[in-house]
Amino acid sequence: MPVGAYGGRRDIMSNIAPLGPVYQAGTLSGNPVAMAAGLAQLRVINDTPDLFFSALNAKSDDFFTALDAALTENGVPHCLNHVGSLGCVFFTEGPVRDYASAQKSDTELFTRWFTHMLDRGIYLAPSQFEAMFLSAAHTQEDLELTLKAAKEFTL
Repeated sequence: MPVGAYGGRRDIMSNIAPLGPVYQAGTLSGNPVAMAAGLAQLRVINDTPDLFFSALNAKSDDFFTALDAALTENGVPHCLNHVGSLGCVFFTEGPVRDYASAQKSDTELFTRWFTHMLDRGIYLAPSQFEAMFLSAAHTQEDLELTLKAAKEFTL
């Protein structure tokens, strides 16, 4: 179930209704099924944090390493940054450490990459400046299909 949350300092959050004048709404805001699903997931993670995160991080390390290798092998100029299960391919010679270096990315090449992947059934975020998130729900088959598509991407 999709769910999201946000928070902040008390002085900022007190501006949100019913305490303040700012109204916030969303399709699943406060939805009891979404909240129950989220709570159940947090309990699973809490019960086995070392197993959950070590497995997710190992899967992510393997995936992002293979993705980096595929693009390198095909001569695609890029910098792949990742930490844990969060990663981003920047179509620029690295390193990318901040917004200024990220802006050097070739957005036209990203568009070609995005279209290439989409044509093969791989749905990525549609902006050069958005990240990829791996999750426990991604199967080895999902990752292999993604890598197969990436290995077919050439200049």
